[in-house]
Amino acid sequence: MTRREQWRRFFDKPWVEWGLFALGVVLVIIGIIVAPLPGPGGVFFIAPGAALILRTSMWAKRHYVKFKRWQPKAGRWTDWALRRPSAQRRAALRKAEREEVELPSEGSSN
Repeated sequence: MTRREQWRRFFDKPWVEWGLFALGVVLVIIGIIVAPLPGPGGVFFIAPGAALILRTSMWAKRHYVKFKRWQPKAGRWTDWALRRPSAQRRAALRKAEREEVELPSEGSSN
């Protein structure tokens, strides 16, 4: 068994998922408390906390999808920030389509 499979099995345990969710909530709360202070300190707590919550909560995932449908451009930025594999696949498909459209046809002369 590879290490990746071992980690995946470990993170699939319910108590680990609940612990990660709780850690995410704690990080978001700390970020909200730290946010009024000068500097970007709140971002360093809120972003990882939100990522942990999204990773472990179906409720949060459903609301995230609604947000992405409501604000597609902001959804693209949040996908990028969360390094979501599905977002990376969609970006690669968009890039391939753009390159396909931009290529001049072989029969035309310039």
